[in-house]
Parts: sequence; C-alpha cells; structure tokens
Amino acid sequence: MCHLFLTDQSTGKTSSGNDLDLGLLDFTGWLLVNGALLFEVIGIFAFALSGLIEAARKKLDLVGMITVSGLTAFGGGTLRDILLDRRPFFWIENSAWVWVLIGICLLALVFMRTRHLEPTGQAMQWPDAVGLGAFAAGGTQLALEAQVPAIIAVIMGVLTAIFGGVLRDIVVNEIPKAFSDHIPYSVIAFAGGWVVVGLNYLALEPFIAVAAGAIFTILLRILALILGWRLPAWKA
Repeated sequence: MCHLFLTDQSTGKTSSGNDLDLGLLDFTGWLLVNGALLFEVIGIFAFALSGLIEAARKKLDLVGMITVSGLTAFGGGTLRDILLDRRPFFWIENSAWVWVLIGICLLALVFMRTRHLEPTGQAMQWPDAVGLGAFAAGGTQLALEAQVPAIIAVIMGVLTAIFGGVLRDIVVNEIPKAFSDHIPYSVIAFAGGWVVVGLNYLALEPFIAVAAGAIFTILLRILALILGWRLPAWKA
C-alpha cells in the first residue's frame, strides 16, 4: 500500500496517511454496525418530501405543510417505538430533525413559489418509494435488535413504513393510499422485511442487511408503479 507522509511545520513531526486509513476504517465500522440509523435518516428525508408534496397539492399553508410532513416522516417510527417500548422517541432524542424538517418546508415553499412548480400525485410516488424501502428495512432491523420474533420484527418494519403515509392521507381527507390504490405497497414492505431477517440469520452486518432490504423494497415498488401491478380488489 502506498502511504502519504505529511510534515507538521510547527512540530516537525511526520504523520502518515495511515491516520486517514484508520479514520476510514473507523467510519466503515460505525456504518456496518449502525446501518439502521443511516436508513432511518434517508427515510425521514424521503417521507418528509412526500408529505410536503401532498401538502402542496392540497394548497395548505406553512403550518399545514410542516404538520403533514412531520406526520409522514415521524408517524411510522413513533408507532414502532411505542410498540417496542423504546424511549425517548427517535425524533425527541434527536430533536435536530424537527428543525431540519421546518427548514425543508420553508425552503420548499419558497422554491415552489418562485419556480411556479405544480406538485402532482405522480411526483409524490418516487420519494414515497424510497421512504418505504428505507423505513421497512430499518424498522425491521431495529425490531430484531430488540430481540422480538422474526414475524413481529417484519410487522414492525411494515408499520414503520406505512403508518406515516396513512396519517398523511387521513389529515388531508383521503382514504389512505396504502389501502386503496391496489398497487402493492404494504405487501412489498412485508417482503423487504423478510430480506432483512434472512440476511441477519446469515450473520451479515446490520448495514448490509438493511441496505439489501431497502434496495430490494425500493426497486420492487418502482417496478410495481412502472408495470402497473395491482392487487385484487373487492368486487361488490
């Protein structure tokens, strides 16, 4: 391996690029162990964006936009934490996310008004697919780490992934899309959760299990949207 050597002018000491290598190794180790946390962050951003688009479609004011975005981003994780008896809730423990959410809403409001963008239901589907995968996989992993049975862990992942969107749709006075549009949604989250469970049983690192489960879920949801897959509907 080729190493870079640097000299500190004030001390005359020579430091090696090994320090950089060690830093990268430390970060890689943290990432492998805390994979669920990274995808929790991705899910928060993705679902906040989907909630923001829906609020803009309904022409809500700034308070309405923040409320709908917050419910979408934090609702599923909060329900998971209640059922798993995790305290404090993840967004209370990391309160900076509340400020990030408010900032995103303010910036989006200014951006959409200055660019005269018209939000559409189709535009909301793509960040929603990312949030679905990130939260389904991350929620399942967190539940497994709480030592619950595999089927309960997968259900926790599904609830984490869909409940925020359910709250979003209820607040804007719509039947939740997770239950009514017949394009596979909860079923896909359920399948993605089992990918995470399977990789954990193979003793892979949490980050690898969560990443694989999230990517699987996101791609499956995108395929369902593009190809128009539909679940059977109740016929009167």
